[in-house]
Amino acid sequence: MGVHSAFATPSADAVVSEVYGGGGNSGATYTNDFIELANSGGAPLDLSGYSVQYLPGAPTPTSKWQVTPLTGTLGAGARYLVQESAGTGGGTPLPTPDATGAINMSGTTGTVALVHGTDPLTCVTAADCAADGSIRDLVGYGTAVVHEGSGPAAGASNSASVARTTLTDSDDNAADFTAGTPTPGTAGDGGGGTTPPTTPPTTPPTTPPAGVAAKIHDIQGDTRLSPLAGKNVTDVTGIVTGVRDFGSSRGYWVQDPKADDNPRTSEGIFVFTGSTSPAVKVGDSVSLAATVQDYYPGGATTGVQPVTELTKATATVLSSGNALPAPVVLDKKSVPDAFVPSAGGGTIENLPLRPDEFALDLYASLEGMNVQIGDSRVVGATDPYSELWVTLKADQNRTKRGGTLYTGYDDPNSGRLMVQSLIPTATAAFPVANVGDTLRGTTTGPLDYNQYAGTYALQARTIGTVKSGGIRPEVTDKAKSNEAAIATYNVENLAPGNPQSKFDALAKGLVTNLRSPDIVALEEIQDNNGATDDGTVAADQTLTKLTDAIVAAGGPRYQWREIDPVNDKDGGEPGGNIRSVFLFNPDRVSFVDRPGGDATTAVGVTGTGDNTALTASPGRIAPNDPAWNSSRKPLVGEFLFRGQKLFVIANHFNSKGGDQGIDSRFQPPVRSSEVQRNRQAILEHDFVQQIEKADKHADVVVLGDLNDYQFSPAVQALTGNGTVLTDLVNTLSKSERYSYVYEGNSQVLDHILVSPDLKHVDYDVVHINSEFANQTSDHDPQVVRLKP
Repeated sequence: MGVHSAFATPSADAVVSEVYGGGGNSGATYTNDFIELANSGGAPLDLSGYSVQYLPGAPTPTSKWQVTPLTGTLGAGARYLVQESAGTGGGTPLPTPDATGAINMSGTTGTVALVHGTDPLTCVTAADCAADGSIRDLVGYGTAVVHEGSGPAAGASNSASVARTTLTDSDDNAADFTAGTPTPGTAGDGGGGTTPPTTPPTTPPTTPPAGVAAKIHDIQGDTRLSPLAGKNVTDVTGIVTGVRDFGSSRGYWVQDPKADDNPRTSEGIFVFTGSTSPAVKVGDSVSLAATVQDYYPGGATTGVQPVTELTKATATVLSSGNALPAPVVLDKKSVPDAFVPSAGGGTIENLPLRPDEFALDLYASLEGMNVQIGDSRVVGATDPYSELWVTLKADQNRTKRGGTLYTGYDDPNSGRLMVQSLIPTATAAFPVANVGDTLRGTTTGPLDYNQYAGTYALQARTIGTVKSGGIRPEVTDKAKSNEAAIATYNVENLAPGNPQSKFDALAKGLVTNLRSPDIVALEEIQDNNGATDDGTVAADQTLTKLTDAIVAAGGPRYQWREIDPVNDKDGGEPGGNIRSVFLFNPDRVSFVDRPGGDATTAVGVTGTGDNTALTASPGRIAPNDPAWNSSRKPLVGEFLFRGQKLFVIANHFNSKGGDQGIDSRFQPPVRSSEVQRNRQAILEHDFVQQIEKADKHADVVVLGDLNDYQFSPAVQALTGNGTVLTDLVNTLSKSERYSYVYEGNSQVLDHILVSPDLKHVDYDVVHINSEFANQTSDHDPQVVRLKP
């Protein structure tokens, strides 16, 4: 599991409702291609700064998205028609469109995205597009490589569009869309949006909109929602404290130096300019006329906090070179220990802020304001998006190596804060830091709400320097000759097309850091052409490339056992067909091959006592049960070590995609993905129990990426609260219980569990990835050395 999950938050308001690329082609009715949007929400959506974009169905790494900017408002329950390129065929013009572009779309295959921003997207794979938080909705049709869910929408042609059957978005294009006669703008409102287009943000209005005079604290109010949302405001004054002039969400922050006496109301605000470079600079004193918007990054039902911002702004620069308002210092004293108030599962957005009691309320009360941190320990390493996490509370649940431990749902660690930079990386490189390093000196800038991570972030104008904390990749102990070493490693979407350097680094980790375990359960092994979705399911090329690299690194010539999944049925990156795989060293252990195991046949248990055996080896546990829909099926195998039988089960449970974040506006947040993992855990618990009932001395090892915590209901169900399996992570000291770092929280997702009969075990989480900016995978491997 990574920070940026694949299309995990379906849109609840604006969606792409119909796509037609056959306009003007032979057999077409209409003269033009079109894209239709719809709003199933209860509030209008200002489309200023939005665009629709198109990518060919089979993009190459150099393929470019084509862009049509949008203007106007998409009313509640309304449709919005975007007219694209015309052809020479077709006799019927479209109804009067709300926006016009010149994209020449394919009639049979392509991808269309609704984007908050007008810069062309850069993603050309489903996984990369899923990580782009500016995409509000995405539709692949025909044979498009980039699509949501199980597959693209089928049936598009010169005479047929693909349209939603309902406006409920499940993030599965194949399920949500059907082909039929094109119906541009005919469903509900007679064609087009409910309000006329307005001036696009790239050309600010020449005269300010009429509105009410307001101060920034009047706009922000004392809750997370603006009392002036949707209204035009004038005479909004303040000093520019930060400018973001890159990406598709450009803009600047303005702060009123004359604060009111209410600690709940922020004096700062973000002015959104879309893809247009801001025409102001830090230190300018400005007067603004604009429209107030409570913006929900990714949609109103995602659970993210709303961001109060100004759009369609006209800025009058009154003076330049002004001193900035003094920054609010954030430290262990000013940030409360409690994280967020509870609303019984409801929203906290309309509750009065209590900044002296809750960290998230403090950040909301400072939204858009100039803040500063001093020396702070890094608890989330620099990532590819040029962001890192620090803690403002150095003693809060500290791990042995300097991170911040996630100990339970009720303790999310209030000291964590994301740090980003307003300085383009082409001008100054973002600091590279590992967990345990210190960001020294002062880091100062506006406090923003990061729309991709759904959390508050300091947008640094000035950023501290990194002092190393000295952590190094760990090396585990070597197994003794009478110990079987069994490891698990999530290798993060490994495919033959990955750079050789990734295979070499994985091999080094297995050989040098894990000391060449006898058995390795690998998660996220992709098929032979990776994310290309063409029906390929075999993974022998992936595994050959990895095992060759292990030999080159000085390791053994591993053999492997696995079961190819049914195409596109095991979740993960579309087309990747990820699966779990056993590697084993034939010089140390042998695999008991027993025929009958395949992608859809359930493995069973036969015999009793020493004759207890699997009906197939390798086999899959209950692969047809709904618990494993769009998820990896457990792989079970029978091994022999020094004449002793070992039953090993490799896992990769359902991801956390779709869960509300720990800083959601819904508190406590809903963990919807838990339902499926709980069912998976119960099925596997029952299977392990079958083995243990057949042979009370059976040696069973269950391991892999369970995508859940040691204290979670799913893991408790799998272990039978410790009666069926022992979760070895609980045998470590508390400060060492983690295998993954997410948003500055060091947490457990990967596990090794053993049956009660296995008493002589030596267990180790080997930290070589999760704490480092330079990582081969986002997971740390772990290993157990045991005497059967």
